[in-house]
Amino acid sequence: MHRLLDTDELAPAERLEAWRELTSHTLLTSTEVDADRADGFRAALAATELGAGGVATLRCSSLRSLRTPNLIRRADPEAYTVALVQSGRQCVDHAGRRAVVGPGDLLVCSTSLPFTACVTADGVAASVVAQVPRAMVPLPHDKVIRLLAVPFSGRDGMGDLLARFLAHLTSRAPSATPGDSAGSVRLGAVLVDVLTALLADHVDADDSPPPGPRRQVLYLQIQAFIQSHLADPGLTPGAVAAANHVSTRYLHQIFEQHGRSVGAWIRELRLDRCRADLADPTQQLTPVSQVGARWGFTQAAAFSRTFRAAYGLPPREYRRQTLARRPTDQTLARRPTGDR
Repeated sequence: MHRLLDTDELAPAERLEAWRELTSHTLLTSTEVDADRADGFRAALAATELGAGGVATLRCSSLRSLRTPNLIRRADPEAYTVALVQSGRQCVDHAGRRAVVGPGDLLVCSTSLPFTACVTADGVAASVVAQVPRAMVPLPHDKVIRLLAVPFSGRDGMGDLLARFLAHLTSRAPSATPGDSAGSVRLGAVLVDVLTALLADHVDADDSPPPGPRRQVLYLQIQAFIQSHLADPGLTPGAVAAANHVSTRYLHQIFEQHGRSVGAWIRELRLDRCRADLADPTQQLTPVSQVGARWGFTQAAAFSRTFRAAYGLPPREYRRQTLARRPTDQTLARRPTGDR
């Protein structure tokens, strides 16, 4: 993430004005800001681009934020924003609705409509705000409007998946900077898919969302199921299909549309978890076979062969070389050589 401002680095008298200047043309969409106590105001903002969209982390003391019709006329990216509240509370007036959201809640807004947001916190409130172009969301705008300023839970279902992905973006997005434009575009595309899935999941049943988002919802749900059951040695395509109430044939069709097979993706995820554990110095006394078994590789010899085929080294040697390189070569520790 690119740090744009931290008011703790400024004199107290300069903080609110610096924040006003920054948010008048950044924070994904321009806003007007005010606070009751300028002398005690604190805020910080970091952001990064994700293809045509972006994501930002925001920390601030209590404030009021407005997006007025005048600001919309001056510049409108015609986008949807989704906010994940991490701490503090927000009261938002938008699209004819008033929403009160707290930690773990998600809220979707449109940059083309005015809003007023009041953030309250005993100390500092925190949130993640992402923006995607409206044209990239394959749902009718008149139907999405019904979901604006409607709180979604970030603790279950598609809301949980989106909340975890937003948290992942803020912790891993440094690798998706303008110097890694391809990575930024890929992350942006995934963000659009997950947001679309959340919205499609809440469209009224009579509205029948398009087949693409409906299938994408199922694909993302299955992905989330697989990732949460990787340690289960019985995680086979048949088990995945049964747990998600689809046929095994249909499951394979869904994954083939994304250029991968179910079994290969499960194996890839498991190997990645094993690789991370083997590179972790706090786990260097854990037997290699135990690391493999932890992630579903019940046979040590088969685990060693599979790992070597993927990374070019048997797991024991990979661990030895990786830990020997620490802490001077973190990049090589995460990217072993070898043919996949």
